[in-house]
Amino acid sequence: MSACDQCELCHADGGEVLFRNADYRVVLVDDAGYPGFCRVIWNAHVGEMTSLAPTQRAVLMDAVWCVESALRETLQPTKINLASLGNMTAHLHWHLIPRFSDDAHFPNPIWAQPQREASPASLASRKDLLPQLRQAVTRHLAASH
Repeated sequence: MSACDQCELCHADGGEVLFRNADYRVVLVDDAGYPGFCRVIWNAHVGEMTSLAPTQRAVLMDAVWCVESALRETLQPTKINLASLGNMTAHLHWHLIPRFSDDAHFPNPIWAQPQREASPASLASRKDLLPQLRQAVTRHLAASH
């Protein structure tokens, strides 16, 4: 059995697909505590950035920068966390997580212990911006190609 046979990102989109091309896809993660959490996922089963050719790395990172720009434009977060972990899913993907000073974990990573209860009103207002985020991601990625 190959690694791809057991890989959830080889067999499922990993979220709501906002953009897809031959190389990668951008998905919106369904995370109630972090509206706007996106992933840029390389379509082929590759575990590390250095497994990609330099031109492929540039394509992938350009997509990351485009999604970051769309997040900044629409949600105006305090900070955006970028992470490429792959410890649980060894399929190359980048997490883009908009962070706000009132989110449950700020200033710590979202995988740490919560610092506070997130405000339902703040979460709702961020969720209301997701239609604009969907459009902005598509617009930024289309402009980069």
